[in-house]
Amino acid sequence: FAILALASPNTESNATSQNSVVPMEVNYAAPELSLQNIQGETESLADYRDSVVLVNNWATWCPPCKAEMPTLVAYHNEHKVDGFSVIAVEAGEPVDVVIPFVRSFEMTFPVWLDPDGASLNAFRNGTLPNSYVIDRAGTVRYAWTGEISQAMLDEYVTPLIAEKN
Repeated sequence: FAILALASPNTESNATSQNSVVPMEVNYAAPELSLQNIQGETESLADYRDSVVLVNNWATWCPPCKAEMPTLVAYHNEHKVDGFSVIAVEAGEPVDVVIPFVRSFEMTFPVWLDPDGASLNAFRNGTLPNSYVIDRAGTVRYAWTGEISQAMLDEYVTPLIAEKN
């Protein structure tokens, strides 16, 4: 038998289009998901109806998660006035580990804690990072597994933000 090894690009830098995966187009109702945010308040995906939301499942220890975070922060900051939000769901770490990460990346969007894997189970994907784009009507339209680039966000998410339901 043969083993094939591929060189991996540096994932500690900002996500670039060569590292990003193309999302899969999907069409199903967003799952019912409620989790506690880093302020200790319970939030739900239903709270974000009428917004375009990118749910990003990530972890503080995950290199591609770290690599894509500056891109997600910049995109969120650019489009939040248009009814867009990232919801960053941290997969398993306690709040005292998550808060320094949030501060270091200057994450201004909601950060939810998922100690029991509820989001990973709801979206049926345990690979990190993974992201799901939910339109204003509550329909999941795109699914990503892997690092997201600015180019992919511009191509797939920006048109959804422009749609008015």
